[in-house]
Amino acid sequence: MAGNSYGTLYRVTTFGESHGEALGGIIDGCPPGIQLDLESIQFEMSRRKPGQSAIVTQRKEPDDVQFLSGIFEGKTTGTPIGFIIPNTNQKSDDYSHIKDNYRPSHADYVYEKKYGVRDYRGGGRSSARETASRVVAGAIAKQMLPEIKINAYVSSVGPIFLEKPYQELDFSKIESNPVRCPDEESAVIMEEYIRQIRKDGDTVGGTVTCVIQNVPIGLGEPVFDKLHAELGKAMLSINAVKGFEFGSGFEGVKMKGSEHNDLYNPDGTTRTNLSGGIQGGISNGMDIYFRVAFKPVATIMQKQESLDNKGNITEMTGKGRHDPCVVPRAVPIVEAMAAIVLADFYLLNKTYL
Repeated sequence: MAGNSYGTLYRVTTFGESHGEALGGIIDGCPPGIQLDLESIQFEMSRRKPGQSAIVTQRKEPDDVQFLSGIFEGKTTGTPIGFIIPNTNQKSDDYSHIKDNYRPSHADYVYEKKYGVRDYRGGGRSSARETASRVVAGAIAKQMLPEIKINAYVSSVGPIFLEKPYQELDFSKIESNPVRCPDEESAVIMEEYIRQIRKDGDTVGGTVTCVIQNVPIGLGEPVFDKLHAELGKAMLSINAVKGFEFGSGFEGVKMKGSEHNDLYNPDGTTRTNLSGGIQGGISNGMDIYFRVAFKPVATIMQKQESLDNKGNITEMTGKGRHDPCVVPRAVPIVEAMAAIVLADFYLLNKTYL
């Protein structure tokens, strides 16, 4: 299996399966001398970990990170940073009913057709648990770039949308509720909706909005390695993601050029920011903002038709511990992937100096 690494200079490789001994990763290219706040890294892991509230999967994993290399006396050494995250709460028997069956809208069928074998326990490598390693790498990337502020939050759950622009929100409230929506009124409605969806044995999708502030001018490479193109790739690599838009996004097609153009101020900033902080694939110093769409979790606790490995249509019901809605736990993953992209472009940009 290829495709387990991301980045050019700040390069992250992840390994491990949902029900294996451990997940882990190797970070290449992290500069030496960065004083790491290990508690902050663990805090990011706690934001993503399962079992943190009643509206997420009840798998109980501490997600404690064990660093193996690349850190000495609390500082990065410039050598590869190796780490593992032990799996401590696997219940593989929960997946015995799909050993010979392919779950609808999961990777089961295509994995087996491509590789001739699949780990049916939680989906193996296709499990969203793989993203735990990304959160570690993203937490370190954030500490590489302390001036840059990255804040993601849940902006919709199913039909419930937070309509307020991000400029009117208090990001300090993101962690004040289990949905991770900074608008308290919307958060209550979203949480109740997710609870009802769970009672129905169903799942629901939603969107995560991310805002990146204090980005220096010049990150991103023209043509194929545009900053927004890499952000899009990074977000679309996250499990369950079905859409990505930045700046004015799809709403921009309704506007005229005279309405959409971001006119300059004398200091080079712009009066509006429909470009989303990126022009010509390069950051322009304005806020970068984008939205990521997540589909409903494919495993539902209702009867539905499936396919077995003999070509028979069968009936199955989901079992095990699954999220009724992934977006609350996806917030730190979106931030982590954004940080990894920015760290990589930051290092690339230094080659011009």
